[in-house]
Amino acid sequence: MRSTGIFRRMDALGRIVLPKELRKSLGIEVNDYLQIFLDEDQIVLRKSHLSCMACGETENLTDFHNKKICRKCMEELRNL
Repeated sequence: MRSTGIFRRMDALGRIVLPKELRKSLGIEVNDYLQIFLDEDQIVLRKSHLSCMACGETENLTDFHNKKICRKCMEELRNL
């Protein structure tokens, strides 16, 4: 992992701003999703391609309470 030499202060709500140069170089746009991982004592952010919260499918997704769910899993839920 390489250092960018950029420091940001966290605000009272736990937010930080990712510098524009960093977002641009990684292709992160407004409203993109980022996955957040822990790797021992490090926080890792990764640009996410959306997938179904239940099965991981990436096609035919619908918003369900701010989560993505595919058509197949939606039908299974209806049949419960």
